[in-house]
Amino acid sequence: MNFNQPQNPKDFPFIRNINPGEANIFVESPGRINLIGEHTDYNHGFVFPTAIDKKIHFEISKNGCKKTCRIFSETYKSWFWFNLSSISKSPESWENHILGVVHEILKIKNIDQGFDCIIKSDLPAGAGISSSAALECGLATGLNELFQLNFSKLEIVNIARAAENNFVGSNCGIMDQFASVMSKKDHFILLDCLTLEAKFIPADLKSCKILLINSMVSHNLAESEYNIRRSECEHALKIIKHKFPEVKTLRDVDMELLESCKKDLSEKEYIRVLYILQENERVLKAAEAMKNGDLKKLGELMNQSHYGLKDLYEVSCKELDFLVKFSENKDFIYGSRMMGGGFGGCTINIIEESHIADFSAEVKIAYQKEFNITPEIITVVPSKGTSIYQN
Repeated sequence: MNFNQPQNPKDFPFIRNINPGEANIFVESPGRINLIGEHTDYNHGFVFPTAIDKKIHFEISKNGCKKTCRIFSETYKSWFWFNLSSISKSPESWENHILGVVHEILKIKNIDQGFDCIIKSDLPAGAGISSSAALECGLATGLNELFQLNFSKLEIVNIARAAENNFVGSNCGIMDQFASVMSKKDHFILLDCLTLEAKFIPADLKSCKILLINSMVSHNLAESEYNIRRSECEHALKIIKHKFPEVKTLRDVDMELLESCKKDLSEKEYIRVLYILQENERVLKAAEAMKNGDLKKLGELMNQSHYGLKDLYEVSCKELDFLVKFSENKDFIYGSRMMGGGFGGCTINIIEESHIADFSAEVKIAYQKEFNITPEIITVVPSKGTSIYQN
């Protein structure tokens, strides 16, 4: 680790190579896409994600300090340090994902000395491809290897999720971390978020590619509205359970049962649950369509998912709606929908590879004209999960 020769020592003056003979651990941790199944993970439903070939890279080593840990982000050209004995929240958002992972690990195992970590990312921030989960899972995997903590992959998933929930303060489900760690190259994961049973479905996209169109907007409603949606579903479940005590999660609710509770729920609660039930059904049908190589059916389900998110779950925005609408009625695009928590980020599209260049140019012009913003076009490939590698 080349801490003793920084490009700009004034930026991170404390960094020096205390243990030049110490072996380094190299980790790459991917972002993720979700083909279909949005907001269903925290409702114990089904999702259909995979890791992608855009990653965060880590170089981690013990530094010989008793308690001091030092982190440098090549991407942000910034650094920070902390003491293992006194971890507290930072005003810098990205730092809390690091601190949260270490905080959760220390609840379970001892880290016997300080470490240094260099981070470099080729994941677009704010695009809804879960750079935060990649950051958490990559660090947890690296520390697991460096300090021989013997965590299983599932334990790493749970540590990363706990860091997000308990330390960062985002009340997310388990999909992002699970996909970041567990994915297999050229496969999607049909994940049951109630049992964590995972089925790996080959990504048979024939002559198509997965194209993300980054709206380049992130409305400030995103985090607050995400938590509101979750609380609406939780309150609806509480009302349903009062009437039907045998119901444990929304997975136990079908359309008939929901209709019988309609008068007890607010209009918002009813349509939120309605969306979840419909989306779970779409995910199962999408997995079957992928297995059968039926891209037309898969695309139809993706389009339905978008309008469910727009009209029932109400987490879309005008920019995402424009991008989906622009992709409709094009015979070389099989499906398009918003991806992620909503209110910005990307749309995900299944598109014939031969049309990517022309369509990308066309959508850039149209979006720029409508919003005075140039969208980012990203082609991604289903990839393997977080892994250790040799430099």
